[in-house]
Amino acid sequence: MDQKETAGEIQHTARCKSAKEIWKMLEVTHEGTADVRKARKYTLVSKHEAFRMKNGETISELQTRFIHIVNHLLGLEKMFEDDELNIKILNYLTRTWEPNITMIKESKDLASMSMEALFKKLLAYEHELIEKSNVEDTKKKRKRIALKASSLK
Repeated sequence: MDQKETAGEIQHTARCKSAKEIWKMLEVTHEGTADVRKARKYTLVSKHEAFRMKNGETISELQTRFIHIVNHLLGLEKMFEDDELNIKILNYLTRTWEPNITMIKESKDLASMSMEALFKKLLAYEHELIEKSNVEDTKKKRKRIALKASSLK
């Protein structure tokens, strides 16, 4: 908070007659009224339900966007079970992830796996895909090399 914001809050709280009034004023200023929090929660729940992996998006980028929404919902007192979040994450992935999704869903530890552990598995699989793609690209480049032959008479 910078000095201007602090000075503004001091001026607002100077008019308050009790600690309870100061607390209420600061709460409304920083968190909004109950109606504002409810509207914000509704908007975030909608974002959470409409959330999908974008084409070309990495697991790390997906994780950042997902955790941002979940953390804000947790701040607004929306609670989640680990397995609920894990299933949602797997359902958000694009079709290229289908084999891995099936494998993870069939594993018995999905219900007890933390969201962080799931993202680590997905990151490891993404890394494998990138490595395989790099190897294939290298092989393709090697095959494209053409040599010019000169003939001597």
